[in-house]
Amino acid sequence: MIKKIHTLKHLKTFRKELRENMTPAEAFLWSKLKARQFQETRFTRQHSIENFIVDFYCAKHKLIIELDGQVHFNPKAQKYDRARTARLNELGFTVIRFENKMVFNVLPSVLQEIKEHFRK
Repeated sequence: MIKKIHTLKHLKTFRKELRENMTPAEAFLWSKLKARQFQETRFTRQHSIENFIVDFYCAKHKLIIELDGQVHFNPKAQKYDRARTARLNELGFTVIRFENKMVFNVLPSVLQEIKEHFRK
């Protein structure tokens, strides 16, 4: 039996709330990723894997994109983010992180880095 790790039912309401209340940086990046606009590749937003909800997920490339705002810049949050990333890596996913301001200030570089993490 294969254990289900994606889109667990008990997180459905929380995922929906997060989609409805995206940060400005998430909304801006989503406007570039949604509907296969970027590299004709499908992304989902606020996707759950195990009990984690990731900002953006591309199943084809097993790629997770996380956007970090001020809440991520304290030692406790950074420790949690490291443990979370390690677990997602164990499951075979690649996690890349960007500060929110990067999405607005250097979007072409952000998109280039995303593309560079696509699996061949």
